[in-house]
Amino acid sequence: MLTAHQVAVIKQTVPVLQENGEVLTRHFYERMFRENPEVLTFFNPAHQQAGTQQRALAGAICAYAQHIENPAALADAVELIAQKHASLGIQAEHYPIVGENLLASIQEVLGEAATPEIIDAWAAAYGVLADIFINREQQIYQDQKTDFGWTGFKRFVVKKREAASDNIVSLYLVSEDGQPLQVHQPGQYITVRVSPEGGEPVMRNYSLSNRPGADYYRISVKRELAVVDGAPNGVCSNHLHDRIQEGDVLELAPPCGEFTLQKHDDSQRPLVLMAGGVGITPLLSMLHAALEGQQGREVIFIQCALNNAVRPFGEELAALQRDYVNLTTHLRLSEPSDNDREQGGYDSEGFLDAALLRELLGERSAEFYLCGPTPMLKHAWQLLKARGVDEADIHFEFFGPADDLAA
Repeated sequence: MLTAHQVAVIKQTVPVLQENGEVLTRHFYERMFRENPEVLTFFNPAHQQAGTQQRALAGAICAYAQHIENPAALADAVELIAQKHASLGIQAEHYPIVGENLLASIQEVLGEAATPEIIDAWAAAYGVLADIFINREQQIYQDQKTDFGWTGFKRFVVKKREAASDNIVSLYLVSEDGQPLQVHQPGQYITVRVSPEGGEPVMRNYSLSNRPGADYYRISVKRELAVVDGAPNGVCSNHLHDRIQEGDVLELAPPCGEFTLQKHDDSQRPLVLMAGGVGITPLLSMLHAALEGQQGREVIFIQCALNNAVRPFGEELAALQRDYVNLTTHLRLSEPSDNDREQGGYDSEGFLDAALLRELLGERSAEFYLCGPTPMLKHAWQLLKARGVDEADIHFEFFGPADDLAA
């Protein structure tokens, strides 16, 4: 429990954190990886190279300081992070490592400005936050054991491998021990652990793209190339594309994630799923669940892709369109190829815009789920806000560290 004085000190540091947040978090990660290399396996080097991990942590620290008197206001952010931590197997013993390096980084970056009073207040504040995460993550682990029958990592066999597009491969996974799979929540992801070229283990999250209740898990993996000069190509995605074949074994952690289809009876309003690129994966699972579980509700599925060569799941969506009269699908290509234009096979050209939403929805209210690259998400968020959509009706997921859509 923080004292009133400690709360006041934390609030006084907000301007300093806003000014120096990314410098502090860059220093923190460099220090922690140097002093505690055993935690490296929990982090994606591509996110470190791109700076997204540092920006996300800086934003989280500032948000915590701003809401230090009412951490409950950050419940959604805490749940997102706790789910991510649980997916990677982070345990209570990892928190002192983070705390020690964070406090040392505050001292080393701020210098004399980091008075003993400030360090004492932040040590207490970190302790409170660590307890919140530890308690929530322990509950998630217990729920995984109850809901899915295992925690940690379990061996799964690649039953089937197929191309979903030119740059996305789908892997169908079944438990090596033959145990039936329990139903996951539509929108959840699993964690895959591999050791490329016999090196250090690598863990990555991949959304489940299959219908909940199937007798397999399906992940659909895009081959990730370096996004900035000097950054590595996606270690795990390229390993899965180049090395993993039918009959191979992968280690999987149970489903996690808070970006799930809401369980409520709202059949009077359309459900709109807006997918960009490989961001279709959690939304496709949601689509199956909505069509089977919310029968009669109008569902609109908007898929945005560069061109048909990299557009995944065309046949699956076409089959669903034929089977369900309450489903409308719309494919918009931003850069259709000459072959696309000759053969058709798409509905419109360009980027997502207000005119398309009016065409499909008119002025009706709806519930929206979004997933895709950050620029697409920011653009979609702005379109929906301009349309007057309440934030409570906009659900979204980033691939990678969370960002601020309103920025």
